[in-house]
Amino acid sequence: MAVIGILLSLALLMFMAYKGFSVIVFAPIFAIMAAIFSGMAIMPTYTEIFLPNLGNYVKVYFPFFLLGAVFGKVMEQSGAAKSIAKFIVDKLGKKRAMLSVILAAAILTYGGVSLFVVAFAVYPFAASIFKEADIPKRLVPATIAVGAFTFTMDALPGTPQIQNSIPMKFFNTDLYAAPIFGTLGAIMVLVCGVSYLEWCKRKAQAKGEGYGTNHKQEPVIVEDSSLPNPFIAALPLASVLIVTLVLQKVVFPKWDIVSWVTKAPYNIPEAGVVGSMNNWALMIALIVGITLAVSINPKRMKGNFAAAINAGAIGSLLAVMNTASEVGFGNVIKTLPGFQSIAHALTNINPDGSPLLSEAVTVNVLSGVTGSASGGMSIALDTFGKQYLTWANSVGIDPQLLHRVAAMASGGMDTLPHNGAVITLLGIAGLTHKQSYKDIFVITCIKTGTVFALIALQSMLHFV
Repeated sequence: MAVIGILLSLALLMFMAYKGFSVIVFAPIFAIMAAIFSGMAIMPTYTEIFLPNLGNYVKVYFPFFLLGAVFGKVMEQSGAAKSIAKFIVDKLGKKRAMLSVILAAAILTYGGVSLFVVAFAVYPFAASIFKEADIPKRLVPATIAVGAFTFTMDALPGTPQIQNSIPMKFFNTDLYAAPIFGTLGAIMVLVCGVSYLEWCKRKAQAKGEGYGTNHKQEPVIVEDSSLPNPFIAALPLASVLIVTLVLQKVVFPKWDIVSWVTKAPYNIPEAGVVGSMNNWALMIALIVGITLAVSINPKRMKGNFAAAINAGAIGSLLAVMNTASEVGFGNVIKTLPGFQSIAHALTNINPDGSPLLSEAVTVNVLSGVTGSASGGMSIALDTFGKQYLTWANSVGIDPQLLHRVAAMASGGMDTLPHNGAVITLLGIAGLTHKQSYKDIFVITCIKTGTVFALIALQSMLHFV
C-alpha cells in the first residue's frame, strides 16, 4: 500500500500540474495522501515534514531566485535582452534561423537571465524569422528550449543558473566545476539538438509544410530606436560571469574568511564555508549585473525601474514557492517506508564502481517526478549527497564531477509535460502540447542521453 500511495500521489501531482493547477496547493495535498497510505498522521506530516523542508529550500535558494528574476526583468526593461536577440537574429539571417534563435537564447541564459524571461525576449524574433524562412511554427518552442533549457542552463562551466549553484553546497565546489566534462556535454547537446531540428525542418519542407496559418499569439515586431548597442547590452551578462569567477577563484581564497564566519554570531560550520563563499560570489555578481543593466540605458529605465524590481520580486516568489512546494512534497515521499526500497535500488546502481551513474539516475528520476530540475536535484542531494561524496572519495572520483553530473542530470527528464517552464513556453508561443511537445521531448532525451554518454566516456578517459 505504501508504494501504491507514492505512485498514485506522483501521478496525480503530474496530472494536476499538466492541467495547469498550482503545485503550491496540490503538492501538500498529495504528499499527505501518500502519507495516509503509509499509515502516517495528517497534520504532523504537513507541519513537521512538509513545511520545514519547504522553508529550508527557500532559506538557501531564495536570494538566487530573487536576484536572478530582478536581473532578468531589468535586462528586459532596459532593452538589453531584446537588443542582443535582435542582433544575433539579424546577423545570421533566415538561412540559419534555428541556430540564430538557439544562440540568442543561449547567450541570455548563460549570462544569468531567467529562463522565463529568455522565452519572452526571444520568442518574437524566433516567430518572425521562422515565418520569413517558412519553417513550421511548431518547432519554435523546441528551438528556444535547446538554447535556454539545456547546455547553458547546467552544462557549461560558470553558468549562474540555479541548477548550477545547488551542487556547490553539497560538494564544496564552485560554478566552474568539471570544465572539460561540462564543455564536452554542451557541445554534444548543441550539435545533436541543432542536427535534430534541422532534420525536422527539412522533413517538414519536403512535405510542403510551411510556417502555418491561423496561429495564436503571433508577435508584432515594432522597431525600437531606444535599444542599446548590443555589445554594450552584453556587458551586464559578461559581468555576472567575470565577477563570479574573480570572487570564487581569486578574491575569496586570499581572505581569512573562515576565522570570522565560524564564530558567533554566524557559526557557519567550517566544512560549509567554501559553499557559502561561492553562494556569496554569485549574489554579488548578480547585483553588479543589475546595476550595469540599469546604467546602460537610463532613459529607457526612467519610470520603469520600480516596475522591473517589483515584477522580478513577485515573479521570484511564485517561482521559489512552486519549487519549494515540490521539494516539500519530495521530502515527505522520502520519509515513507515505500521509498526506502526505491532509494536502495537507486543507490545500488553500479555499487562496485563510480557513483556517477547512480547519481545521474537518481537526480534524473526525481527531477522528472517533480517536474523541476532544481527541486528534484535538491531532494536527491539532500538525501544522498553525503553518501555520494563519501563514495566518490573512496574510489578517487573528483567531487567536481559529482557537481557537474548532478547539474546536467537535473536538466534531463525535468522537462516532462508538467514542467512549469514547458507550459509557460508553449503558452508564450500560443501552441499546445499536441502541436509541439514531441520535439521538446526529443531534446529532453538528447540532453538525458548526453549525461550517460559522458559518464561512460569519463570512466574510460578519466577527465574532469
